[in-house]
Amino acid sequence: MITVSINGEPRRFPQAISVAAFIEEMGLAGKRIALERNGEIVPRGMFAAQQLADGDRLEVVVAVGGG
Repeated sequence: MITVSINGEPRRFPQAISVAAFIEEMGLAGKRIALERNGEIVPRGMFAAQQLADGDRLEVVVAVGGG
């Protein structure tokens, strides 16, 4: 079991998962997002390779359009 802080709120996962799997689980797949892990921006091309670990701090921002 790991605990990750997402935008300041703790969330538990049964095991380490990739950033890509996290995005899918959160229903954010296909959306324009920016993700910061422990103070560092994670490039979109690295989402599948980055594994979340216990104690990670994530900030997720979803771009919204308007006009």
